[in-house]
Amino acid sequence: MAAPKFDLLDDRLSGLTLPGGDGWLGAARDDALGRLRAVGLPVRRDEYWRYTDPTPFTAADPAGQAGEVDAPLSDVEGFTVTIEGDAASWDGAVPDGLTVDALADAGGADIHWARDLYGTLEAAGSRPVTRSLAMLNTAYATGGVLIRATGPVARPVVLRYAPGTDPILHHCVKVDAGAALTLIETGHSGARHNHVLEVDVAEGGAFHHLRVQPRDGRHANTHLFARLGAEATLRSFTLSVGGALTRNEAVLSFEGDDASATVAGAAVGNGAFHHDDTVFVTHGAERCESRQVYKKVLRNGATGVFQGKILVKEGAQKTDGYQISQSLLLDEDSVFLAKPELEIYADDVACSHGSTTGAIDETALFYLRSRGVPEKEATDLLVLSFLAEALEEIDDEDLRARTVGLLEGWLQG
Repeated sequence: MAAPKFDLLDDRLSGLTLPGGDGWLGAARDDALGRLRAVGLPVRRDEYWRYTDPTPFTAADPAGQAGEVDAPLSDVEGFTVTIEGDAASWDGAVPDGLTVDALADAGGADIHWARDLYGTLEAAGSRPVTRSLAMLNTAYATGGVLIRATGPVARPVVLRYAPGTDPILHHCVKVDAGAALTLIETGHSGARHNHVLEVDVAEGGAFHHLRVQPRDGRHANTHLFARLGAEATLRSFTLSVGGALTRNEAVLSFEGDDASATVAGAAVGNGAFHHDDTVFVTHGAERCESRQVYKKVLRNGATGVFQGKILVKEGAQKTDGYQISQSLLLDEDSVFLAKPELEIYADDVACSHGSTTGAIDETALFYLRSRGVPEKEATDLLVLSFLAEALEEIDDEDLRARTVGLLEGWLQG
C-alpha cells in the first residue's frame, strides 16, 4: 500500500508551488515537507480513514463547488480579520492585549514569537497517528494569521473566510499566562480547503473557540492542535450544517496540571453529506479534565463519523475524561459510524465513553402533534432538544443564543 500513498503525494504536490523564503518559516516548511515525503498521503485502508474516503483531499484538483457562501456570526461585535485567498486584512485598531500579524508578513522577520509554535504542535500531534494532510499544510501554507493574546482581550476576534482559490491556511494562536481570547471562525474559503490552527495556552490562560461551517458543496479538512499549560482552559465548539465532505480533527495535549478542555460539535446533514469528527486527547499531567461532546442529526442518506480517543499517560493521576457521541437518524438510509477509544496507563482516573444511535422519539412527536404542532415544526423542536447538550458547551451565553438562533433558522429553511 506504500506505493499508492507516494503516488498520490506526487500528484498532489505537482499542482502546488513550494513557498520560498528562508529563516524560521522556511525551516519549518522544510521540516514538514521532509516528514510528509517520508509517509505519503492517506488512503482508505489507513486506520483512521476507514470511515472517510480521503480522495477529495488528496486529488490534484479540487472537486468541490466554489462560490458565494454566508458567513454567519461575522456581524458579532468584535475585531474582524478577513481572509481572502492568501491575504489577511483588518480595519481599525487592534484591541488591547492583542497582536495580529499576517503569516506572509511575519515569515520574513528574523525573530517572531510564532517561530517556536508554527509546525511544532502539528509535528507533535502527528505522533503516533500520522496526519499527513496537516504536514502538507505546514509545508505549503502561504496564508493565515498569527494571533497573540498578552492579556484579557475584551472583544472576540472574528476570522471571516471569503471565497478564494483553494487556499492552504495556517493560523497560530498564543495565549500568554493569565490572558484570555475568544476566536470565531466563519465562512468558507474555497472549493477545497485545508486549514490548520495551532493553539498554545499558557498557565492560567483561557481560549474559547467557536466555528460555524455553513451550507455549501465544499470539501473541508481542518485540524486543531492545542497544548495546555497548568490551570489553562480551552473550549472549542463547531456547528456544521450541510457540506459535501467535512473532516474536523482535534488533537489536544495536557502538559500542565489542573487544566481543562472541551471539544464539542453539532452537525445537521441532509443527502450527500459526509461529516467526520476525529479527536485525540492526551493527558500527560495530573488533575486535568477533558470533555468530548458530539451530536449529529442525519437524514436522506447522510453519513456521520466520530472517532475519539483519550490517552492517559503514566503518572497523569486524577484524570477526568468524558466522551459522548450520539446521532439522531431521521430515516433508514442514513448512517452513523463511531469508534470511541480509551488507553489508560494511570490507576487513579475517571474516564468514560459512550455512543448511541437512534430515531426520533415517536412518543414525543405524537405528544407535540396532538397539541397542534405541525409535524415539521415538531421534528425541529425535537432536533434542537437532541442537540442541546452539545450547544451547552458554548461558554459565552450570547454566542450560544446566537448559535441556537442560526440553527433554528437553518432548520426552518
